[in-house]
Amino acid sequence: MKYTSYSYPHAGVEVSAFIVDGGVAEYHVMIHAANPRQTYREQMDAVLDAYSALLKNELSGAVAVFKRYFLSDAANQAELLLAATAESSDCALSIIEQPPLDGTKIALWVYLQTNVHTKALSNGLYEVTHGAYRQLWMGGSSNRAANSEYQMRLLLNDYTMQLMEQNCTLAANCLRTWIFVQNVDCNYAGVVKARNEVFVTQNLTEKTHYIASTGIGGRHADPKVLVMLDAFAIEGLNPGQINYLYARTHLNPTYEYGVSFERGTAVDYGDRRQVLISGTASINNRGEVVHTGDVRRQTERMWENVEALLKEAGCGFEDMGHVIVYLRDTADYAVVKEMFDARFPEVPKVITLAPVCRPGWLVEMECMAVKKAGNAAYQPF
Repeated sequence: MKYTSYSYPHAGVEVSAFIVDGGVAEYHVMIHAANPRQTYREQMDAVLDAYSALLKNELSGAVAVFKRYFLSDAANQAELLLAATAESSDCALSIIEQPPLDGTKIALWVYLQTNVHTKALSNGLYEVTHGAYRQLWMGGSSNRAANSEYQMRLLLNDYTMQLMEQNCTLAANCLRTWIFVQNVDCNYAGVVKARNEVFVTQNLTEKTHYIASTGIGGRHADPKVLVMLDAFAIEGLNPGQINYLYARTHLNPTYEYGVSFERGTAVDYGDRRQVLISGTASINNRGEVVHTGDVRRQTERMWENVEALLKEAGCGFEDMGHVIVYLRDTADYAVVKEMFDARFPEVPKVITLAPVCRPGWLVEMECMAVKKAGNAAYQPF
């Protein structure tokens, strides 16, 4: 993975690039507002201007396939952002209140590719085609059902129907979900119950497999929305291309403590291996929180767990395209930022305020990685 950084007026940009000759290039971009004293509109404009300049110059020819904005106050900021981006809605879009902890009001993660064809589908999914594969991205799905359980159930049922309309299924094609839960300490139990029950109906069980996922605190601009869903599926894979990651020396199967997601998923193509690492915290292989109350040691154990998952996929930290870090307590930001800057100085990353699904976990991270590989049995990405 090649890492580069750029400076624009009032914005900083971090880019990772995976490039293969004649194939699809992949880019992960993190854009941060650089001046926390500016108004929200000024910071938003700085981020949007930096993104436009990056596409025009450094990443000419790349197209966005998924984009997520992290806001400090969605109720007062999301509408202005949507208005500013309406004419250039170029990919699946997610907007979540997870305040960047550098003191700014907005940050942006964008995943881009080259040599692909893209279009918005009528059912709300965003299609990206390349060779034998068709990606289906979804961002910001929500509803206003009575409670978190009903909202999660409706979200998954609707998403299952969206996939069926595209001749796909949740079990065979969905590789990754992100579930954002308002007041996660109170509402996560309903999310877990609904997900477990819907998954059984879709042949997703401990005897088959689950889906890589992050379930984390996050807020929609509408206070009646308790749960939001982002998702990623691919049509064109055969079962042999998908491998689920366990790292049993460090982690236990999630069903042992009542939840249903995979720790990570590796997908093999003819020219690369992509790895999707779920939200990972300081947990041991008995499902217990490790180093309670010590964010420094929790960060170190979290790294060990992620490294074990990546290693199982034949990858390492040097293959990471981006990292998202979630903190429960703003007071831990200085310590965690210092640790991440020292260990991963070039990897595109953002650290946000987002409580993890279990109160004892002070910090969580997720990442995507990619590594060159060759398998003549599969079509290239």
